[in-house]
Amino acid sequence: MELVTLHDVPIGRLLLLAGQRVSQRWNRLLAERYGLTNSGMSVLLALHGRGELSHGELAVLCFVKPPTLTGIVDTLEKAGLVERRRDGTDRRAVRLALTLDGAVAAQSLISMIRNPRPLTSIDADPAKAQVIREFLLEVIANMTDTEAAEVPILHGEESS
Repeated sequence: MELVTLHDVPIGRLLLLAGQRVSQRWNRLLAERYGLTNSGMSVLLALHGRGELSHGELAVLCFVKPPTLTGIVDTLEKAGLVERRRDGTDRRAVRLALTLDGAVAAQSLISMIRNPRPLTSIDADPAKAQVIREFLLEVIANMTDTEAAEVPILHGEESS
């Protein structure tokens, strides 16, 4: 069996490995600093960027199935970050919204995400960073049913 170095690995596999490493570090930071999971953060940012949303709308924006979202929202509701509100025009419908604490947490997350410090020496170069951004947005768009530019968890409140 021939050993392969990371320089020989196809770019798709490198993307997977880099994503796993970033995800592990990010999940640890979210848990330690905010008591959140990545999914919980996605919900807070989507609601912060869009205001009240239906369960289905929020599930699409967070890349999860509606049954999966129920547990995430239950956890965030118990933590006092999200609340379920009856729709004023249709009492059967429920809208999801941030509480004041949820809005504060979302704003803190956005500030952390927008930290201008580059991850590597490559993305410190604006031209290279733009190529990386375009590549990642296309990968995300090709792997989902939702247009990547429409997803607030990628941009905070607005495109960057």
